[in-house]
Amino acid sequence: MRPLLVRGMIAGLVAAAAGLLVAWIYGEPQVANAISFEEAQAAAEHGAAGHAEEEEVVSRTVQQTVGLVTAMAVYGTAIGGLFSIAFAFAHGRIGTLGARATSGLVALLGFTAVVLVPFLKYPPTPPAVGNPGTIGGRTALYFGMVALGVLATVAAVIVFGRLAARLGTWSAAIVSTAGFAAVVAVVFRLTPRPDAVAEGFPATVLWDFRIASLGVHVVLWATLGLLFGALTERAFQRHRAPLAEAEGEPVPAA
Repeated sequence: MRPLLVRGMIAGLVAAAAGLLVAWIYGEPQVANAISFEEAQAAAEHGAAGHAEEEEVVSRTVQQTVGLVTAMAVYGTAIGGLFSIAFAFAHGRIGTLGARATSGLVALLGFTAVVLVPFLKYPPTPPAVGNPGTIGGRTALYFGMVALGVLATVAAVIVFGRLAARLGTWSAAIVSTAGFAAVVAVVFRLTPRPDAVAEGFPATVLWDFRIASLGVHVVLWATLGLLFGALTERAFQRHRAPLAEAEGEPVPAA
């Protein structure tokens, strides 16, 4: 388990670096546009002469460099560690999938549970734009939706495992996916959507920010799944090589 955990954290760190590039190229310009909108709104409300700018606790330069790098590194490493644990439980229990295929499937399920489900109900808003009065409620609802995504995904996997032997792989996958979608849809319908965007905020900036945010996670999870799968498969081949040589079997090429 320890080698898997270390490998997952390394893969998560590399994946975070890939996501960081997307954040810098596509996300940061939208944050800058959002801050410009907030400053323009404040100037219009208080007047150019009477408006005094608040002193920044952390400068914008630090936020988009050291702060963003640190946050992405911590997030990627943590996700990579959890990913390796999920892989350890899944490998060998999902049909005859190898290390690469299992890693890719775990990445897809993890992205759906942790990112896509909460994104569809509570998509992110740029900093300094959301209504401050709803921050606490929105945070609780968001993490509640993350918990729902994880629980619904785990339940779907369990249902798939129990139905696969009776219905076949494809039929079991269809039934479990349909059940997952139905549960998520019902919860989406019952949970509130607080107003989190300031009136008059440019729709194009909001859309571009949300797409950039989703893109960061797509790149991160895709890189994590592909890289972890490749590293793990090579490690498995190295461990099998001495056994195959001892038994006189041909050693597969790495």
